[in-house]
Amino acid sequence: MTPETLEPLPLPADVTAGADGWDAWVRDRAETGLARAAEIATGLREAPPTDTLEVLRRWDAVSLQLGNVAAMGSLLGNVHPDEAVRTTAEKAEQDVSRVSTELSLDRGLYELFAGLSDDGLDDQALRLLTKVRRDFARAGVDRDDETRARITAIQERMTELDQEFSKAVRDDVRSIRVAPERLDGLPADWLDAHPAGEGGLVTVTTDYPDVVPVRQFCHDAQVRRDVLDAFLNRGYPTTEPLLKELFDLRHELATLVGFADWAAYDAEVKMIGEGPAIAEFIDKIAAAAAGPMERDLATLLERYRQDVPDAEQVTAADASYYEELVRKEQLQVDSQKVRTYFAFPKVREGLLEVTGRLFGLRYDEVTDASVWDADVTVYDVVDAASGDGLGRIYLDLHPRDGKYKHAAQFTLTDGVVGQQLPEGVLVCNFSRGLMEHDHVVTLFHEFGHLVHHVLGGHVGWARFAGVATEWDFVEAPSQMLEEWAWDPEILRSFATDAADEPITTELVEAMRASDDFGKGAQARTQMFYAAMSYWFHVERPADLTARMVELQEQYSAWPYLDGTHMFASFGHLSGYSSAYYTYAWSLVIAKDLFSAFDARDLFDTGTAGRYRDRVLAPGGSKDAADLVADFLGRPYTFDAYAAWLAR
Repeated sequence: MTPETLEPLPLPADVTAGADGWDAWVRDRAETGLARAAEIATGLREAPPTDTLEVLRRWDAVSLQLGNVAAMGSLLGNVHPDEAVRTTAEKAEQDVSRVSTELSLDRGLYELFAGLSDDGLDDQALRLLTKVRRDFARAGVDRDDETRARITAIQERMTELDQEFSKAVRDDVRSIRVAPERLDGLPADWLDAHPAGEGGLVTVTTDYPDVVPVRQFCHDAQVRRDVLDAFLNRGYPTTEPLLKELFDLRHELATLVGFADWAAYDAEVKMIGEGPAIAEFIDKIAAAAAGPMERDLATLLERYRQDVPDAEQVTAADASYYEELVRKEQLQVDSQKVRTYFAFPKVREGLLEVTGRLFGLRYDEVTDASVWDADVTVYDVVDAASGDGLGRIYLDLHPRDGKYKHAAQFTLTDGVVGQQLPEGVLVCNFSRGLMEHDHVVTLFHEFGHLVHHVLGGHVGWARFAGVATEWDFVEAPSQMLEEWAWDPEILRSFATDAADEPITTELVEAMRASDDFGKGAQARTQMFYAAMSYWFHVERPADLTARMVELQEQYSAWPYLDGTHMFASFGHLSGYSSAYYTYAWSLVIAKDLFSAFDARDLFDTGTAGRYRDRVLAPGGSKDAADLVADFLGRPYTFDAYAAWLAR
């Protein structure tokens, strides 16, 4: 990693000053970035340098400018508390998409890059040139004028649809209202945070801090059913026509540039390579998970029949609740007891201490940093050994109105040596009080993306900065980091109860055994989601609900809940499009990566340092398979994943 003397991006001065300052800042940053990108592109078109390397550097500068505007637009369009600012940010993202499409279809630029000499280029420059030429081909620059005009219109409309879909899901927070006595079984701290309101009823929303505990702990089966019904119907019916149009446009775009369908087009730039290989991979995972799923479902159904004697299967609304009962009664893990060890402030501090020690980092809180909401905390990331500044991170971890509803890492700036520092934002929706351990694991997972973004943000090209590997690899480092949220000694360093007693090793080991229960069903559920994302794009069914039900029956452990439309709020249909399989693909690699660590000493500096330097720090400067092989000393295999799934 290279020492940096660069300064972080200055944000508007004061979150309390209102939205006007933020709105003006977004507009100015967008206008400045787009203008600078246009200026550089015009120079390349009208007076290109004769040196190939200089052409590439200028083109990369265009990418950096456009990336800065797009990242800002995506982030603030999803997190800023003021709707007007979110709208301005969304407009900036649309403008980037428009300009990017125009550049990708520019015949003059295409001919410039096609005619460049490869002579004398180093590996990275040659890698960039190869990718730029492929980008132009995939964009359809060699098509006729009418086709290129249609591609432009498609790209603009797809950006609009993506934003409309995300906004509809983000804003559709549903709720049910129930009598307090019907919430028996919920943890005391949750009940304290949900006092009865108008009419003596308690409001339960579809935000994660509400819906997850209710599904897991509430004794009232109808309440569980009602809250899941509300959760699975978010976005419906608003998003259905948006998704149908999006699927159709993606298909049209893919066929216009010579591919059979969108999945084939999208897979070309991923590790998997070909669209049909996605369906094959989904079925491979589904087959491997079939035995573990049936074993766990038999255990679950046996317990379910104690309360519902004639039941033939466990319903989706009852699954989380009865999984919790099995873990508590048969595996001796009480999640309500477990969560008493995971107070959010301690977890956040523990996360920073663990990842800092693992990767040789220090997080210095920046108490006077400008932020978009008072909940956001800011840290400068420093190399602990050298004292060099590596970047800045923002943690926006609690729900609020108008905010992105899931958990993800957003980019604020990509890091490029000598030009700008990497800055990333963790956007989640966790409780401010006690956390379920699943949410602790999620926090570690998402923070893995943030670390990858920062450590990979010290390369020489914007195109390869941060999490710039193939998209079906990006989850692997984060999935591997989840293992540090399961180690007994690591958890004991920050997981303490109200009396400051650390969680016991025995309980953590029981939690791990408990987590193994149900993983077959979980894998099959993931394959249901993956199949939906793939076949929706390949088949473009007229009735999305009907096709979803068919795929759920084929892959999922849980039967369809009548009257629900889960696809309508499945945000990955936007971002991951046909490639939700990537979570499982990455998990196969993550299990193999973790096999290189000594489970008895997860802070081994030699292994951790080699992993940091060979997998994370290179960003996208190598193919993902090569990064993994550099670390493991061999190509990755399916073996570690298969062994984990079978145990």
